[in-house]
Amino acid sequence: MYKIFKNLTFIFLIIFSVNSGVNSEEQKIKIGVLVPLTGDDKKIGELIIKATRMALNDINDNKIEIYPKDTNSNPNTALISALELKKIGINIIIGPVFYKNLSYLDELKDITFLSLTNKTINLPKNVISTGVNASSQVDAIKKFVKLNEIKKTIFLTPKLDYESEIKKAIKQSKIKIFKHHIYDTEPTKLTKQIEKITNYKVRKQNVADEIKRIKNSDLNDNEKKRRVEKLEKIYTIGNLSFDSIIISDFDESLKSVITSLLYTDVSPKNKYIITFNQWFDESLFSEKTLQPIYYPSINKKNFDNFKKKFNDEYKEKPNHIALLSYDLVGLIYYLSKDNDSTKINSLFEDKNSFKGKIGIFDIQNNKIIHRLNFYQINSGKLKEIF
Repeated sequence: MYKIFKNLTFIFLIIFSVNSGVNSEEQKIKIGVLVPLTGDDKKIGELIIKATRMALNDINDNKIEIYPKDTNSNPNTALISALELKKIGINIIIGPVFYKNLSYLDELKDITFLSLTNKTINLPKNVISTGVNASSQVDAIKKFVKLNEIKKTIFLTPKLDYESEIKKAIKQSKIKIFKHHIYDTEPTKLTKQIEKITNYKVRKQNVADEIKRIKNSDLNDNEKKRRVEKLEKIYTIGNLSFDSIIISDFDESLKSVITSLLYTDVSPKNKYIITFNQWFDESLFSEKTLQPIYYPSINKKNFDNFKKKFNDEYKEKPNHIALLSYDLVGLIYYLSKDNDSTKINSLFEDKNSFKGKIGIFDIQNNKIIHRLNFYQINSGKLKEIF
């Protein structure tokens, strides 16, 4: 009898141990991370992994676990890696980084992918774009336009692959614009287009016509000379049909557009020049002739603090994608904390707001919209507007 009781006790302990293990496993918050760990984009992937580890340390809860997998910046590899994550019970994945790697992920309908792309058009239903998208930026620009009572705004967009994203953002935000121009990024064609947009040739001809009129007038010679000399110092005469310009461009291409505007006698000192998020591009600070310039972006103070902490930890500088991934770990933990982590996918359908390092972002209907700050660069200095 004692032997039977002893055996039953042993079996009970085994069952209890197994069940405890299952319960313990169920309580774990497992997050997959799909990033390039091989290939040309390997460095980006490494920064993201480091940022997610830093987030784990800051959360300091052993219930949350990260499982990195390689995409090699290839959609086929991304799918294979995602399938491997699914096999170990993961239903939420940070990544992939690039839009092109989303192609086959709609096959995994029970997994939610928090892609780091900022593109929002033609996404698989199980993919949420978490990058700072065009809608977030246009919403912030709209707020700035309203605050400054800007009446006539033109929108300039390059003829590139994100043109449709801009059009969608303009429509959704209901921002009032006077005209939307699509321009060619080739310098010669760009300059001609800007001349047309700003009515430059007519305004330039107005100067020549006015000089001719004064010379043929009945004014005395001294007065004629004075007025003509004054006109010869200016390039154009005539009002423009807008008081602000929104340029959805970046880097050297953005500088080319503003330079073309300067050439056509449109100065940032008398017309608002507003751009898209420049991620605090330091090269803009030295371009004094292009200033003042305005743009929406993530919270600068938070970004600087994150960069310092990251550098202290890993002795290297992070990029903004690393900051995004850091916040996404916090977001998943926040959503899972008081909910069933196995049903986290459905939580992205509900209305939630989350304050991360990047700032505040809103989640609803499988969409993420960032509430961005707004900045001015003037005289080589950065100023926060809101």
